[in-house]
Amino acid sequence: MKTGVSLWEVAVGVSVPVAAYLVFVVLKFLKKYIRDIRTGLKFPCPPFHWLYCNLHLAGNEFGEEYLAMTRDVVEKHPRAHTLWWPGYMPLITLTHPAPIKQLLKAPTKKSVDYDHLRPWLGNGLVISNGPIWKAQRRLLTPAFHFDILKQYISVYNMAAEEMIEKLAEYDGKDQSVEMFQQASLCTMEIILQCAFSGGGMSDKTKEDYLGAVKKIGDLMVQADLNTLYYIFPTIYYLSSGGREFLRVCDFVHDTANSVIRRRREELERDPEILAEKKRLDFIDILLTARDEDGRGMTDEEIREQVDTFLFAGHDTTSSTLCWTLYSLAQHPDHQQKVQEEVEEVLSGRDGSMIEWEDLNKLTYLTMCMKESIRLHTIVPLISRTTTEDTVINDVPIPKDTYVAIHLYGLHHNPEVWGPDHMEFDPSRFHPDRMKGMDSHAFIPFSAGPRNCIGQAFAMNEEKVLLARLLHKFTFELDPTRPVEKDIPTVMKTKDGMWMKVKAKNTAD
Repeated sequence: MKTGVSLWEVAVGVSVPVAAYLVFVVLKFLKKYIRDIRTGLKFPCPPFHWLYCNLHLAGNEFGEEYLAMTRDVVEKHPRAHTLWWPGYMPLITLTHPAPIKQLLKAPTKKSVDYDHLRPWLGNGLVISNGPIWKAQRRLLTPAFHFDILKQYISVYNMAAEEMIEKLAEYDGKDQSVEMFQQASLCTMEIILQCAFSGGGMSDKTKEDYLGAVKKIGDLMVQADLNTLYYIFPTIYYLSSGGREFLRVCDFVHDTANSVIRRRREELERDPEILAEKKRLDFIDILLTARDEDGRGMTDEEIREQVDTFLFAGHDTTSSTLCWTLYSLAQHPDHQQKVQEEVEEVLSGRDGSMIEWEDLNKLTYLTMCMKESIRLHTIVPLISRTTTEDTVINDVPIPKDTYVAIHLYGLHHNPEVWGPDHMEFDPSRFHPDRMKGMDSHAFIPFSAGPRNCIGQAFAMNEEKVLLARLLHKFTFELDPTRPVEKDIPTVMKTKDGMWMKVKAKNTAD
């Protein structure tokens, strides 16, 4: 009598449930894929190619050609459209305040786009969803309280003085200076001082970190332009580009860990440091946070937040600073008007420190800054995935559907900003004109509960830096180095942004 089980019987016993599961997964994917195509077809789209879909219109990388395509399609379809990726992957895209408000009021979560950031930023505030995000937001909000922000003015001024000292080396010379590198080093120092108790980072480490962040952005764009990687992101990490991406992420993580380790050691040596401080830095809050059960954050959870704020705290602000100076350099009359406003605010004082009470007096500078953000749109696109069935622009949108908010498209929508949307016109943001502006016509920091937690911090920082720089210098573009837009993670330039600086008393 046989009591054993043959190898064939074992194989069949294992393979049947595995095969059944694979069939289930494939059918589930095909069902959603077909459903998404049907939903995408309910919106208009740019000219379509059977193989490339719409990708051929965007050029070889996300740059000027992609932005021009976006403006063209928004002019023809101002409320919403579908951008089709190779493989007939629909990206429903909103570019008008009305449907954008509908999406932001609907139950959603961060989309699959943000999964590409996960090896870098983990489950930090930018990427997390649901209860985890709510707990993180509640924990970190006190770090951006009004009374806390007031104390950072001295840090902004100090960083501005250091940047002025570096730029003074180019005063009156025919040699131009690359502004993105200068601005990034400045805003990096600010976030280290304000959020990480100084961070203890050398200039070499800062430069290496900035280079790593740029490399991460470039590699992400390469992955996004590959349809196979877009559909199956795990495969990307087997490629040479994917392996390099993970290697650079490891360096960024090591940098964040060094910031955490340094501060933890300081607190262990002198536990009374926190009791003596008037305010807790961002990293102090992370290190001392406890939940209802008295459990603190793990080292990995802390590192994910540090990675998130090191990036978000310097990259968007440096880009805003550069694009505002770029717009003012293009329009010397507006630059002069800003300089006159700063002179008036500082008149009768010894020195040129910008004080907290000055920020609301810099109205024209603020108008120019907002118009630069609109025109160049520092974060061009954000996206969500619906978590319930909803209706957007009179189209039923099923649960688990990808929907993008194209902020660049919104900010260049002729229905919203008029046919001259490509012109630099700071008067768009005059307080009287803003009274009639739709609340979702200009949302550079997103809107709703998931708006940027650091937007007040960033706006104050920009005002101080711009006021100090424009009080000292006049900026001109280097005509031999034309600017070409590039979008790795935020709006940058392909080959830098080169400017000439002249001390105001020597400017023509």
